[in-house]
Amino acid sequence: MAELIIQTEKIKNNIKFLSNYFAQHNIEWSLITKVFSGDKEFLKKILTDDVIEKINTVGDSRLTSLKNLKELNPKMRTIYIKPPAKVYADDLVKYADISLNSSFSTIKALNAAAKKAGKTHQIIIMIELGELREGVKRSDIMDFYETVFDLSNIEVIGIGSNLGCMYGVEPSYDKLLQLTLYKELISAKFNKELKFISGGTSITLPLIESGIIPKEINHFRIGEAAFFGLTPLTNEPFKELSVDTFEFKANIIELEEKGLVPEGIINAANIGHTASYSQEDIGETSVKAILDFGMLDVDKEDLESIDPDIGFVGITSDMIVIDLGTNRTKEGKKKYNSGDTLLFKPNYMAVARLLNSKFIEKKFV
Repeated sequence: MAELIIQTEKIKNNIKFLSNYFAQHNIEWSLITKVFSGDKEFLKKILTDDVIEKINTVGDSRLTSLKNLKELNPKMRTIYIKPPAKVYADDLVKYADISLNSSFSTIKALNAAAKKAGKTHQIIIMIELGELREGVKRSDIMDFYETVFDLSNIEVIGIGSNLGCMYGVEPSYDKLLQLTLYKELISAKFNKELKFISGGTSITLPLIESGIIPKEINHFRIGEAAFFGLTPLTNEPFKELSVDTFEFKANIIELEEKGLVPEGIINAANIGHTASYSQEDIGETSVKAILDFGMLDVDKEDLESIDPDIGFVGITSDMIVIDLGTNRTKEGKKKYNSGDTLLFKPNYMAVARLLNSKFIEKKFV
């Protein structure tokens, strides 16, 4: 069985580094664990007391994941990081201390649920700044807040925005400055002090020391940088964070020399994806290996082979075929045999899918 290897200590060290880094810049942060889909083994091994002690909240976009967090550590403060569905208001109030919101009808439902539970539910109102994802329209913000502030069991603790996740709109100084201006307008008109301006994510990390982020931006929601050591802004390592935190190992289940071009009539009934070939390749051969994972487990585009000489041939639901060329080293020695393993570096989406696949072994080291 193919295997996802998770470097536990490197991830824990990344989280601790970020906690200290944010503390130096007077920023609070939420660790976003959605890549792990609420995996209890991960939560238990990674989110130890010494790791989460300086984190404001641990967040996810799935209620089942927040439920698992609360079961493992009832004292852990949690944040739900996408606008919730109104129908799940009771569960959300039960498992999330804070939620990001942009719909007044949903906030009313959360207020009713919180009142029934004898709680005050905290919310951060999301503002649309051009990414065309979640967020109240800027022209409606003042009216929106005037209504929200009247709810008895809702406490608005901040405003926020999401940039760079869907269209890739960059978190420029002007965009982030708009958040700080809206906070000032709201505070002045309603005499309400908002604790957080949540405008930071992994993509904005490199901007903290560049002066591009206004100092009023005091809350970050971080997932990718903590677990992969990278910032999506440049796709490069951030500071001293470890980037070799995950490894994907697949087994060679067949290894044979075969033709470059398939034989027979090709129709549209195939269920897989294949690399292109030309008629000039007819009669040519190379060594092909079949590995024990497929499209149900992960998108091949999200994996980077450690061996740069490996080529893609085709993939189906449960197997992938790769081209090993002559399968020889420069010295003429055979490189791979049936039963050997090949290593890949998975990106964020690869890890998210592999962790959700019941056909992939998960190994914490």
